[in-house]
Formats: sequence, structure tokens, C-alpha cells
Amino acid sequence: MGPLLRLLYPAAVQQDAGGGDGMERELLERLLVGNDAASVAALAALRCGGSHVIWDGTTSAEALARVYERRLRHTRHRGIETTNLAHAVDLLGRQQCPVRLGQITAADGSWTFMLFLSEDGSRLIVCTGVRRTHV
Repeated sequence: MGPLLRLLYPAAVQQDAGGGDGMERELLERLLVGNDAASVAALAALRCGGSHVIWDGTTSAEALARVYERRLRHTRHRGIETTNLAHAVDLLGRQQCPVRLGQITAADGSWTFMLFLSEDGSRLIVCTGVRRTHV
């Protein structure tokens, strides 16, 4: 986890690099069974040994929409490949309840996927991914 994420999300419920708590991994696999490209890719990354973390607590969806709107502009400006980021910004902007955050990092570090979950972590609101430019 980078320094900014440590500052924003210091407490992690589970961090796993392939061998940790199978229950959390299985739950994430069930939540990621969707038909959008980001969820499919995140599920593949998880199943191929990617690490994951689900942070404790929640964050305002409105605040996250603003943060990810800036990230969307930044990635477009820099030509960084993303998947489902514009859709995530839109959904977060319309979300009324607090959001719980999770992350999956591909085993080779080539992609990072952000998971926006319901407050109790039982439902995936949206998933987005960004290709890492410095692997």
C-alpha cells in the first residue's frame, strides 16, 4: 500500500497475498461475478494470486466521487489505461450511503482495482481498475 493510501485508509480488515483467510477471498469472488470489464478483470487478478485488502470503516460516496473524478481527468490527460473509471465516478456521485473500500492488486503489479462496497461489505457497488505505469 502506498503512503497516500496508508494515510487515508490505515486500518485494513484483511490483506492477503494468496494464502490468508479463504472466506474473505471467496466472498470477494462472489461479489465480483459481474459482466463489466473491471469486475471480470479484478476477479481474474484475484484468482491468479493477486493480493487484496478491505479497509475498515466507510467513506462518503460524494467525497469519493470527487476524488475519482480528479483521477479520471489525470489518467485521461496522461493516457493511462483504466477500466470502468468514468462509470464508477457516475455511480459514486449518485450513491446516497457511505461506501467501504477494497483493493485488489494483480500478482504481477500491472493493474490495481478499487472496489466500492456497500457499508456492510455485502454488495459491490462498482469496481474500477487502472494500469500501473511503473511495475
